[in-house]
Amino acid sequence: MKSLERKIAEHIPRLRRYARALLGGDRQEADDLVQDCLERALSRGHRWRPGSDLRAWLFTIMHNLFVNRVRRRERGPEFIGLSQEPEAGPRRPEEGLLLRDLERALEALPPDQREILLLVSLEGMRYEEVAGILELPVGTVMSRLSRARKGLRRRIWGDRDQHLRRIK
Repeated sequence: MKSLERKIAEHIPRLRRYARALLGGDRQEADDLVQDCLERALSRGHRWRPGSDLRAWLFTIMHNLFVNRVRRRERGPEFIGLSQEPEAGPRRPEEGLLLRDLERALEALPPDQREILLLVSLEGMRYEEVAGILELPVGTVMSRLSRARKGLRRRIWGDRDQHLRRIK
């Protein structure tokens, strides 16, 4: 079991990065999600099949926990978080503006598109892996990813690149 714990520990940075992106940068909630994911993975380590993709198994656990939290939040009372310490800022002011715009554009995407975009773009997963994690057909993953990328471009750059004129 110690070797499984060591293998799981190798994936913690990826899980944290994905959780933060998924939750809009909320460090505390992202850390809670990662902790819940790790607890579940370690307590159910006997269910993981050696030789299968551990990263996909962990991301599947995190996805299911995230979906459960969203559902619970929709049905339950709304909580207002306490202000947090500001994170270390970007080196140049324009970097901060770009990051802010990107974060807002990601938050504006529908959750199903945002999740696929993050898994493919941020985590570098293949479409088949994402489809397995989210239990979707590969074609659905591809179409949601396409819509997510288009929506992100539209929110960041506006309509200026959307309409090309045909010149004869």
